[in-house]
Amino acid sequence: MSSYTVINPATEEVVTDVELFDVEGTDDAIARAADAQKAWARRAPAERAQALRDFAAAVDANVEALARLETLNSGHPIGQARWEAGHVRDVLTYYSAAPERLFGKQIPVAGGLDVTFHEPLGVVGVITPWNFPMTIAAWGFAPALAAGNAVVLKPAEWTPLTSVRLAEIGRESGLPDGLFQVLPGHGNVVGERFVTNRTVRKVVFTGSTAVGKKIMAGSAEQVKRVTLELGGKSANIVFADSDLERAAASAPSGVFDNAGQDCCARSRILVERSVYDRFMELLEPAVNRVVVGDPNDEATEMGPLVSAKHHASVSSYVPDDSQVAFRGSAPQGPGYWFPPTVLTPGRDDRTATEEIFGPVVTVLPFDDEADAVSLANATEYGLSGSIWTRDVGRALRVSRGVEAGNLSVNSHSSVRYSTPFGGFKQSGLGRELGPDAPLSFTDTKNVFIAVEELS
Repeated sequence: MSSYTVINPATEEVVTDVELFDVEGTDDAIARAADAQKAWARRAPAERAQALRDFAAAVDANVEALARLETLNSGHPIGQARWEAGHVRDVLTYYSAAPERLFGKQIPVAGGLDVTFHEPLGVVGVITPWNFPMTIAAWGFAPALAAGNAVVLKPAEWTPLTSVRLAEIGRESGLPDGLFQVLPGHGNVVGERFVTNRTVRKVVFTGSTAVGKKIMAGSAEQVKRVTLELGGKSANIVFADSDLERAAASAPSGVFDNAGQDCCARSRILVERSVYDRFMELLEPAVNRVVVGDPNDEATEMGPLVSAKHHASVSSYVPDDSQVAFRGSAPQGPGYWFPPTVLTPGRDDRTATEEIFGPVVTVLPFDDEADAVSLANATEYGLSGSIWTRDVGRALRVSRGVEAGNLSVNSHSSVRYSTPFGGFKQSGLGRELGPDAPLSFTDTKNVFIAVEELS
């Protein structure tokens, strides 16, 4: 097996080496998952529910250790990393109720009884990104396990450590051997094998739209199910009638959280022209207040970018001649630091149309409600967004008009484990989270039982 050297993005120091799976090792893991799944699916629903509650309790006992590990591997501020570890616990707890609530239906028909069952698919392959390694992993493995499946999970090469530890915690809590496995490896090896191995019945992928298209095309060969959560270029729409001070004060958190490495980042701020100048006056001190620094410092709000390669990618969007309105601050010296940056380009500039995936935001003026909706929709993506207005009617009209799967009014909330999450257009296919997520890991079986009529 080959290996990958994990680097601390805040210090550029070596953390550890992680062995990577090859095709043969991936196939062996998938075969073990298939064996474990059969026994798991035969367990009583209450037993599977208890096993997931035990897993959640074990995660809860390891929240601090998981958070410290994520900070070391990904550079996430420690407060954010604690929330992420707690979120894994909460997602497991939420879906631990599902095994006893996968209700079928009794459908009235002539001549007998018709009932439906939700049967597990079998083995599910989950491919996660590097920006939120723990949380996005849980969105896949928790509902899939709850529905009676086994899971093989490939974490991003840059950030495998917390996913590997979660699989260990799952086994320590009592999950059957082979039921939930984490397979670090290259995307074109492990991820590709999830697509081509016929035992894997579904692939869940979070990442770039370009890679998502390849997974979708490859899965078509076997008519393999996919859930895809892909890119975003979300709009934060600020109307003149909004609470402008609050909208400006909250805008940095809508785009600079996790150093902008978030598919839901509101990376385009659209401001009604009549209040554009005032909004910019309010935005500058809000950006300057963002605390960028040591991820282990409790006061830090934004850490470094994840890698040198990604730092170079983000930097390419802000050349020396770019239209920078203002910048925040960032540490000097070792680490992949990038300051919060505000640009004022034209509508067709690539910074206003492409996903930068870093702490860079563009601010664009609009003329009226129709122009705001048109500008918000002028992208191939449709994942998230925010709308700031005091007019309830306008909030509803614009919410229905914007082509995005997750919208917030007078806030920047995007993801709750109890509500569905996913994108329109090229931001994805299918939905994760919410009460119906386990159903997306099942096939509906219809059974008709003939009943002989009484003579």
